[in-house]
This record gives sequence, C-alpha cells and structure tokens, in this order.
Amino acid sequence: MKIIFHNDFYSVYDAFEPAAAAGRMEAVITCLGNRFAMLQAVAADPKDIEAVHSADHIAHVRRQGLYDIAALAAGGAVQAAVVGLKEPAFALIRPPGHHASRDASWGFCYFNNMGIALTRLLADGQIKTAAVLDCDLHYGDGTVNVLSGAGVVDICNPDESDRQAYLEKVASFLKTLQVDIIGISAGFDNHEEDWGGLLTTDDYFAMGQMVGETARKTGAGCFGILEGGYNHSVLGQNVLALVAGMSESAQCFRCHDW
Repeated sequence: MKIIFHNDFYSVYDAFEPAAAAGRMEAVITCLGNRFAMLQAVAADPKDIEAVHSADHIAHVRRQGLYDIAALAAGGAVQAAVVGLKEPAFALIRPPGHHASRDASWGFCYFNNMGIALTRLLADGQIKTAAVLDCDLHYGDGTVNVLSGAGVVDICNPDESDRQAYLEKVASFLKTLQVDIIGISAGFDNHEEDWGGLLTTDDYFAMGQMVGETARKTGAGCFGILEGGYNHSVLGQNVLALVAGMSESAQCFRCHDW
C-alpha cells in the first residue's frame, strides 16, 4: 500500500475554504503514522490537464493563483492510479476535484483529479475500463461530466440516507464489476461527526475492504484520492480506516487502530 503526498499540501492556499484549512493534512498524516510507504507527489503534465479541461478553465485557475497546487494534486492522483495497477494506493491530496467539470468548477475543486488520472491511463492504453466509487457527501457532478461520455467508466454516487442501505448500494455496485481499475473518490464529509452525519469510521473500513477484495478477486487495480472531509478530529481516523480496508493486509487492522 502506497500513500502519495507532498509537503505543499500542508499550505493554506485559500483561507476561506474548508478543504484548504490549516491542520487538515496534519490530522491525516498523524493518524497514518509510519504504517504505509510514502511517495512524493509530482505535478501533472500540462497535457494531462488539457486532456480533461478547456483552455478557458485552465486560464481561470491560473488567474486565481491556484494552478500549481491544483496541478500537484492532479499529479498525485495520476501517480496513485499508476501505482494502483500493481498495488492499492491512496493520494492524500488537495484541492479536491470531483466538482470540477471540463469548463467550470465549484465546491473547493479546480481540476478533476479522478478524471485526469483515469484519462491518462486510458490514453496510455494501461486500462480499457474503469469504475469510480464516489463516497463523498456531495454528488460528483464534475467526474460524471468528464468521464461518463467515454462509455468505459462506471460511476456510483450512493445517496442513501440509511447507513445499511448505503453500504448495500456500494456492495451491489461492486458485485458485478469487471473493470481494469477501481478508483475511490474518497470524501469523508458524510461521517456521523461531519457535515452528513451518516457513516461511521468502521463503514469506511468496510467500503475500503469491499473495494480491495473486489480488485483482488477480479484482477483489477484500485486506488483512492481524497475529496471532502472537514472535521479534523475524525478525518485522520476515517482516512486510515478506508486505506486499511483497501490494503492487502486489511485483516491485520482492527477498529482500535483508529
């Protein structure tokens, strides 16, 4: 299991955005500790960004002074996807991306990290099919915008208001998947102590485990990228739970680890 990260993600690039708040990345790094190997993120190739976003949108991000940090996040997602073809990986990145469409973005997002990562793998011929499980509280409209038209990416945005029904929706989505890679747009703002107030930390472990087991059973790769999650007191534990579930050594983890 590899974690993709860069110290620049500690920076507060916008004082008014919860996704950019001070202490957010520190909360996760503290919980992950030294359990997993860390790889340093590198910025996405401009061509990979241009393959997903219009020139006008890219120029808009540049005018906001956010191109460098957004490109670094996108690059971390690409790295996680590439590593994920061989072993589970997680991109601990920000800004998030699932509300970034080809021509616009909102919700603390600028570039669509998941879209850029999967488009790169498709263009390189490393995959022919993919699936995205978006467990963020909010619908990943940007990811649908940039990926659904290709006809080769299945996307699931569970919206059930009951915990058990939510997990059953995830299980049903994964049950019949036959794809080359599964990506998790890992938002944690639907946690019982975050904005959504629904899922438990153990639920994130369960979803990670379902994805990891599906990948191993079908021969698919798997990776995750950070989206939402704003309660710093629980965010780290939730990320650890999901990552532990995805890991090939998931059975070594128990609820007391988080």
